[in-house]
Amino acid sequence: MKNVIVVGSGPAGMMAAISASKCGHRVTLLEGNNKIAKKLYISGKGRCNVTNKKTIDNFFENVLTNKEFLYSALYTFTNEDTIKFVEDGGTKLKVERGDRVFPVSDKSSDIIKSFEKQLKRNNVEILINSKVERINVHNNTIESLKLSNGKKVIGDHYIFATGGASYPLTGSDGKLFSEYKRIGHNVIELKPSLVPIEIREKWPTELQGVSIKNASMTLYKNNKKEISFQGDFIFTHFGLSGPIVLKMSRYISDDENYSIEIDLKPALDDKEFDLRLQKDFMKYSNKNFKNSLDDLLPKKFIPVMIDIVKIDPYKKINSITKQERKRILDCFKHLIVNVEGLRPVSEAIVTSGGIDVSEINPSTMKSKIIRNLSFAGEVMDVDAFTGGYNVQIAISTGFLAGNSI
Repeated sequence: MKNVIVVGSGPAGMMAAISASKCGHRVTLLEGNNKIAKKLYISGKGRCNVTNKKTIDNFFENVLTNKEFLYSALYTFTNEDTIKFVEDGGTKLKVERGDRVFPVSDKSSDIIKSFEKQLKRNNVEILINSKVERINVHNNTIESLKLSNGKKVIGDHYIFATGGASYPLTGSDGKLFSEYKRIGHNVIELKPSLVPIEIREKWPTELQGVSIKNASMTLYKNNKKEISFQGDFIFTHFGLSGPIVLKMSRYISDDENYSIEIDLKPALDDKEFDLRLQKDFMKYSNKNFKNSLDDLLPKKFIPVMIDIVKIDPYKKINSITKQERKRILDCFKHLIVNVEGLRPVSEAIVTSGGIDVSEINPSTMKSKIIRNLSFAGEVMDVDAFTGGYNVQIAISTGFLAGNSI
């Protein structure tokens, strides 16, 4: 039996602690906050998309960085294992669009309760308000940890599951990466992976909070098509956010010129949408232009659209010219916005970068540099799209780290 110290109480850390305890080790879980799993609590807008029901073979299509490194972890503890684990903890789950798995209650707190039950059941000691400040190493072995309150923690093996650098108020602030570097690990530069996008145009600020369903977005780099996504997005005070925007952000770098073409009605091609416009215009033929778009747009969007197409809002529909109708069509089907940049890493859903996985054994999550050190979760240079994939990666790598001591 070893004395195992797990640092970080996100899904990776909690699973590592439970897994190590089940192997017969004495486990202490350190958390810098005043309660565990703060980031998990706010995930999925408070609903916690805990995994994805896709087969593991298809799962890898949604992993963005170092997917080969994750083969052992994801096949050892699969998404089906996660579902069983959570439900064994007393939380019923459901599958929604895109095979995303949520608690039936729509409360992330219920997912956390499932973990807490298993932590308690396996006698894991939890120390809150215990933030690691320094890792003391001698002869490539961790001798102790110094906490910010001055206390020293000593163990036989250490698992670090401290996350990336997003949502720092939850404890995932990236401050320990300087320590990882100091003890000999290479850290791949931390960047926002899934993050909202700032745009140059000012009109989206007038649409703050307006959500658009089932739109299509195409990213252009230096006027060359890069990638397209279809789904939901939302306007913000700085630009764009929402599922397809977060995905798109992964393909944007700082040193290139990007624009985004938005298709608000992707179910219709240009010809079909023009016929739809003509049908609506016949319906509202005696009304002013500003009163003709209710069937096509959210109310808040209508004055903005009118301003973009530059048509007199009081012009009668039966006076709209073919050229003006073409301008309206282009704004619905080919609305262009220019990318200013990405929001900071602190606002990212997931961090790209972290501990270089070439320095970690993929079969055990053990460090190849420090003898009694393992890593789990987002602290490593692994990330995926939204949809439950990142939480599953955290859980799978946490299980393998705890099970391999």
